[in-house]
Amino acid sequence: MTTQTAGPPKTGVRRPGDRIFSGLSTASGIFILAILAGVATFLMWQAWPALVAKPEDVRGGQGLLHYIGPLLFGTVLSASIALIIATPLAIGIALFITHYAPRKMAQVLGYLVDLLAAVPSLVYGFWGIFVLAPATVPIAKWLSKYLGFLPFFHGPASTTGRTILVVGLVLAVMILPIMTAVNREVFLQTPRLHEEASLALGATRWEMIQQAVIPFGRSGIISGMMLGLGRALGETMAVAIILSPSARYTWDLVSSSNPGTIAGDIALQFPESSGMDVNTLVASGLVLFALTLAVNMLARYIVSRRSQFSGAN
Repeated sequence: MTTQTAGPPKTGVRRPGDRIFSGLSTASGIFILAILAGVATFLMWQAWPALVAKPEDVRGGQGLLHYIGPLLFGTVLSASIALIIATPLAIGIALFITHYAPRKMAQVLGYLVDLLAAVPSLVYGFWGIFVLAPATVPIAKWLSKYLGFLPFFHGPASTTGRTILVVGLVLAVMILPIMTAVNREVFLQTPRLHEEASLALGATRWEMIQQAVIPFGRSGIISGMMLGLGRALGETMAVAIILSPSARYTWDLVSSSNPGTIAGDIALQFPESSGMDVNTLVASGLVLFALTLAVNMLARYIVSRRSQFSGAN
């Protein structure tokens, strides 16, 4: 009786279509990286004269850090206000669409929320300056009068409503669609068996959401927040229309003395700039590029670490 020894496993032959698709995918990825590297190289090349210039030669006459610092502070402050306002709204809307609203209503609401992303930023800017800003003047005066002991509402309140608080509210509406979409998709992926097990143990629908849906979607919520933050950091026209900036650090949200944002400052100053002023604006754009890139990389890192579950787990 003879025994046959099993030979090495045969490797599958890749079809021409597979090789073409793999090559195109790899080339696309390399192309995106090349564009990103090219943008970074261009910004560094154009900003280099401002980086090595004397402080008195930079716009403002006090150095690059003195010029970009307040703008970076205002950018982070306005984006943080938007994130604080939009996060609970996005979570609540996503939970209502996925677990409370009837199917037809959920589809309509989903479409309406997604349509917010199609509204031009100019329209948001006009809405903010002509509608939201005047409406917030009485509220700002009340906050300054009764909560003026807090640095956020020290005042005096602006009489026009063109404040960093209004900018934060407008940005919150602008980032709401992307955050809601991410949360909605994550909540829909919650394993059905997990939800049914929680309900079978006697939990109410809200308790089931607390026990099964929120823990499962926590990383998705965080990644949606980071993507919304990256969107808010780079917004230009709406901020430029609403805000009357000043080069200062202040936590006051209701006064007319507002720190500007990097994107808004570039939009306002670039058409009339030349020489070293252009290099200074590009240097501020380089800082914004690095900040936005870091935020989006952190968001992708959180998404990549998200645990994958199935209904059988």
